[in-house]
Amino acid sequence: MSAASAIEWTESTWNPVTGCTKLSAGCANCYAERMALRLQAMGQPNYAAGFAVRTHERMLEVPLGWRRPQTVFVNSMSDLFHEEVPFDFIQRVFDVMHRADWHTYQVLTKRSGRLSQLAPSLDWPNNVWMGVSVENAQVLGRVDELRNASGPRVRFLSLEPLLGPLQDLCLDGIDWVIAGGESGPHARPLAPEWARGVRDACLRDGVPFFFKQWGGTRKKRAGRELDGKTWDEMPMSALMQRRVEAAV
Repeated sequence: MSAASAIEWTESTWNPVTGCTKLSAGCANCYAERMALRLQAMGQPNYAAGFAVRTHERMLEVPLGWRRPQTVFVNSMSDLFHEEVPFDFIQRVFDVMHRADWHTYQVLTKRSGRLSQLAPSLDWPNNVWMGVSVENAQVLGRVDELRNASGPRVRFLSLEPLLGPLQDLCLDGIDWVIAGGESGPHARPLAPEWARGVRDACLRDGVPFFFKQWGGTRKKRAGRELDGKTWDEMPMSALMQRRVEAAV
C-alpha cells in the first residue's frame, strides 16, 4: 500500500529521508517540522530524532512494492539535496526511481545550488520531475539553477508559500508551476495580485498552472478558486507518456 497523500498535486509520498533545517523565509512555519515533532511524540520510529536529518535504509525500496502506477512526492518531510544527505544515498534513491519506473516521481528542493552541483553526476530517469521551491523574489535565483541543472526531463516550480510578488519570474525551460498560500498556525497572507501575477505569467508562456490553496488558519474555508476558477493544470503530456510506457 502506498502512503496516500492529501497534497492536491500528488498521489503518494515516500520519505527515505526525514528532517531538515531552515534556509529561507518560506521555512519559518514549516508544516513538516510540526508534523515530525507530533510523530516523534507518538513514538513513530522514523522520527525518534524529531526533525533532525536522518536517512532510512528500510524505506529505500518501498516504491518497488507499489504495483499501481502513481505520482509520488519524494521526501515530503525533508529535502533530498540537503547538505547532510550523503551523495551515495541520493544515488541510491535515484536507483530505486529507475527500478520502480512505472511511477512518476516529484522531487522538490530549496537547495538548488547543491542540485546544480550534483546533477551532472546523477543518472536521471525520464520518470523524475525536478522542482525548486521559491517563496519570494529574493530566492528567484533558484529558478536559474534548476533551469541550468543537467539531467531532469521535467522541471517545475513550487511557489508555496508565496510571500510576495514575482514580477521578474522567467518560465523559460519550466514545465509546470504550483502556487499557493501558507496554511496552519501563524500563516502569512497571500495577496491576490501575487497569485494572479504567477497565473498570468503561466498563461503568457503556455506553462501549466496549479493553484493549490489560499491557505490561512482555515484553508478549507478559504478554498482553492482563483478568480472563480479551480486551476488544476498538470504537465499531462509527460505524465501520460510515463503511464503509457508503464503499461507496455
